[in-house]
Amino acid sequence: MSVWEAVDRELEQLRAPLPLWWRDDDAVAATPELETLKTCAALFNAPLAIAVIPSALEPSLAEAVKHPSLNVLVHGRRHANHAPPQEKKAEFRAHRPLAERTEETAAGLAALSAAFPSQTTPIFVPPWNRIAPDMRAPLWKQGYRALSTYGPRRPPPPAPDGAPELLEVNTHIDPIDWRGTRSAVALEKLAADLAALLAARRLGTADPTEPIGVLTHHLVHDQRIWETVERLLDHLCDKGRCRWVNVAELPI
Repeated sequence: MSVWEAVDRELEQLRAPLPLWWRDDDAVAATPELETLKTCAALFNAPLAIAVIPSALEPSLAEAVKHPSLNVLVHGRRHANHAPPQEKKAEFRAHRPLAERTEETAAGLAALSAAFPSQTTPIFVPPWNRIAPDMRAPLWKQGYRALSTYGPRRPPPPAPDGAPELLEVNTHIDPIDWRGTRSAVALEKLAADLAALLAARRLGTADPTEPIGVLTHHLVHDQRIWETVERLLDHLCDKGRCRWVNVAELPI
């Protein structure tokens, strides 16, 4: 039995190709790993959203990502953990005053907009995919138009009367076994998780309009992780099962 059997059953029930987007985190400089990422994306004709750490940005990255299908997102400020030792890592949860956090998100967007004026898309990617709810309104006022974390998006909390809502466009598929080997997750688990996500969308317990997001971290990929990414995308992109979404073209 194919590991993809349950995935294929769900895909066959879709009325249109599955919308898919690709976010890669922690970019700071031109590296051989970044070139491998770009080669992999080109193999599948996939647009890339590169989440860049503003305070660690090196000049070499500007030339390395200069391509119309590559967009730059704001990945925190320093990717620094401010959570107490007993809590999960986070840079933008309520462990610091709101004013301090919002000062950093404003600075991050300004820095990347200056470095990548034609490629920066105003989407905030909090490190470790964790952020406090009180950041939503300030992010919008600063010029951000979307937030990207991990997992199916939930209905946003009620906004003040007349206030616009910050769109969520999340990632859902991660090929890395972070809590185990830190190499590739078993393909069977990856496929099972994807099938469960597609079933939730079909049943209405997850938003069926949200593009499915593939999340990668090029700087820590070994060969097994790259192979897993290629096997996943090769299957999803075969026979017109999916269509790539460029996040810069979303209505944000």
